Amino acid sequence: MLELIREGVPLFFSAQALLLTSLGVAAGLVIGVLPGLGPLMGIVLMLPVAFHLPPVPAMGMLIAIYIGGSAGGSISAILLRIPGTPLAAATLFDGYPMAQKGRAQDAVGLAVSASAIGGLIGGLILLFFSPILADFALRFAPPEYAAMAILGLLTISLVSEGSPLKGMLSGGLGLVLAMVGTDEFTNAYRFTFGNFNLSSGPHLVAVVVGLFALSEVVFQIEGGGFLKRPSIDRLGISLKGLRLILSHKLNLLRSALIGTFFGAIPGAGGDVSAFISYATAKRLAREEEGYGDGAPGGVVATEAANNGTCGGALIPSLSLGIPGDASTAVLLGALFLLGFFPGPDLFQNTPEIAGGIFLAYLTSNVVLLVLGLLLAPFFGSVLRIPKAWLLPIVLLLSTLGTYALQNSVFDLWVMLVFGVVGYVLRRASYPLAPIIIGMILGPVLENNFRRALLLSRDGLSIFIERPISATILAVDALLLIAIVISTIRRSISPRASASDPV
Repeated sequence: MLELIREGVPLFFSAQALLLTSLGVAAGLVIGVLPGLGPLMGIVLMLPVAFHLPPVPAMGMLIAIYIGGSAGGSISAILLRIPGTPLAAATLFDGYPMAQKGRAQDAVGLAVSASAIGGLIGGLILLFFSPILADFALRFAPPEYAAMAILGLLTISLVSEGSPLKGMLSGGLGLVLAMVGTDEFTNAYRFTFGNFNLSSGPHLVAVVVGLFALSEVVFQIEGGGFLKRPSIDRLGISLKGLRLILSHKLNLLRSALIGTFFGAIPGAGGDVSAFISYATAKRLAREEEGYGDGAPGGVVATEAANNGTCGGALIPSLSLGIPGDASTAVLLGALFLLGFFPGPDLFQNTPEIAGGIFLAYLTSNVVLLVLGLLLAPFFGSVLRIPKAWLLPIVLLLSTLGTYALQNSVFDLWVMLVFGVVGYVLRRASYPLAPIIIGMILGPVLENNFRRALLLSRDGLSIFIERPISATILAVDALLLIAIVISTIRRSISPRASASDPV
């Protein structure tokens, strides 16, 4: 661990990396505060910019947006009773009642402090466990990598809201997109339809921006209220919240550990960990603390879990290449675009990059603590920005960023097409994140599967002859059975309820 940090110091502690990390936290806070956007949208919008930056400053900026955006949603939840992100939904229970009692400034200070400290705890666990998992993955050969890719693809159903089957279908679309372009083994063109622009497949950034940013713009337009400005009390710089959190040390540590644990489970997510942390804190609290009526401990529990989840979600992402949630899926895509691959190669061949990423994560949480407290008065102003100004800015950034990738009008067409695809899929309640996971893990699965067959003289038997790949495939089979059972239960339940007498 110390070796990784030492390797990463020269790359991270540069003016560019530190500045971009700080700006990323500030941008993430602003994006998280605005309802409907959140950290995923921030990462998507800045992905074209990161494509042109050195790897550590680029990943530092994106991770900082992830950290800031995960914390920012609590501020609108406290002030407006509208969570800026799903992660902040549980903060409504006590954050908004605190604001109603005239303690909005304390609640914001508590939320930011708990998020930053919870994120630091998650970061220390990330720093400890990621190299251990990556070291274990050194025993992997093509059969193991192929089995792990299947496991990652099956987790699509876990990161999918609603039907697991819809998640698998969306992931299937991602696999189809991953096959477009030049075959790595034969150099033959596949599914390009004679268009040279598709020789490398559709650009991942153009697809991501179209699916998430453009479809979100259309949904926001449909929602109306373009000139609406909410009425919000003025906030001051909140330092009292940092002092208040010292009386909730055990709650803070427990909630951060819960968040890190659930973050490391692909698909569990910060919203799940926040509700579980809140329920745990409430059950262990004294009755006079008044959970649900403006208890500071409730804000601490949910926000420490939220940002603890960020560190947990990066553990399988960096160590094994399995994204913990939708945001880390896009972060993995950024890492691929920058020419680096998660897993043992990242830690063994480029330890300076891994160390730089760890330092970026830890520093982002420190910057979050400082900026979150100092910029509290600014957040009220951000929440007053009407949609009529915000949406054109999002659309302009999406267009300019996508075009700047390769100075290609074709990329703009790809962005537009997938904007329509994203809107249609969201209308039909199909999740979008599995498409990106499929595009990222598709080549990993195909290439390692084919290499394994070339190494094997007995066909598919190589996958079960090797203990590690056989174990992973057994887990894959159990997960697939669980998905099938879950899908059958979901299909039976509506019929049963429809046949019940009224």
